[in-house]
Amino acid sequence: MALKENNIILPGGTTCPGCSGPTIHRIIYNVLGQNVIQFGGGGCGGGSPRTVPLYSLHHSGVASGATGIVKALEAQGRTNITVIAMAGDGGASNTSFGKLSAAALRNDNMIFFTLDNEAYMNTGVQKSDLTPYNAWTRTTPMGKSTKKMDLPMIMNYHYVPYVATVTPAFHMDMVRKIRKAKEIKGFKYIHVLEPCPTGWRSDPSKSIELSRLAVQTGIWPLYEIENGDFKISYKPREFKPVAEYLKPQRRFRHLDEDSIQEIQQLHKDDWERLLRKDGTNIW
Repeated sequence: MALKENNIILPGGTTCPGCSGPTIHRIIYNVLGQNVIQFGGGGCGGGSPRTVPLYSLHHSGVASGATGIVKALEAQGRTNITVIAMAGDGGASNTSFGKLSAAALRNDNMIFFTLDNEAYMNTGVQKSDLTPYNAWTRTTPMGKSTKKMDLPMIMNYHYVPYVATVTPAFHMDMVRKIRKAKEIKGFKYIHVLEPCPTGWRSDPSKSIELSRLAVQTGIWPLYEIENGDFKISYKPREFKPVAEYLKPQRRFRHLDEDSIQEIQQLHKDDWERLLRKDGTNIW
């Protein structure tokens, strides 16, 4: 099935040049269509106007706000509307994590998207728990000393029916996973890499290229977990060196070659652990 523009996302917006957020929102809505109610803006990348209902309060309450909409629709017996919740990485991993966890444990019928630009970008580029190891932010000027939280795997162990990782550079993989999530009842979690030129200190024209390199270097593995069945979506014959992804981003410019090789080894180890899970039920 071809993916066609449905004009739900309207011209205009408040994002920075090169932000991948509007592209991500367009892909999501081109799959889901008009019968959607959205709660939460998805961080600073979701500033474009749209023709569907969108409600948003403070980012600390994204999941619980969406839950209220889910319960209201259930009380009315309305089953033809998809409820989506959107949070940035700070909201999902920090300020709203307890509410996200509660919605997952209740198996509330929504698709929850984390749009991960790997820091609190719209408040000044402070670190979140999803900021990568050794990345510069304004609150980690020497580089973050801890690894990035593995939020998709944490959500999987809430025993929800569907979890997936995606990126706009592999857009048909993203389309397929959103289509699948739409047809599954219960709580679905989709984690999206959202390059941010402002916080990553990268060339605004290179956002999609960076999201592609994240996958090709093993920094951002693509996989899905359906009822505990783990499947890797993309297996390159050979990964590109992580330096090709890190060096275009000035948030990593303080790294020396030893630090880059350390990150290379960390992601090699992570990939080998994922390969051992591939094709198995991990519940």
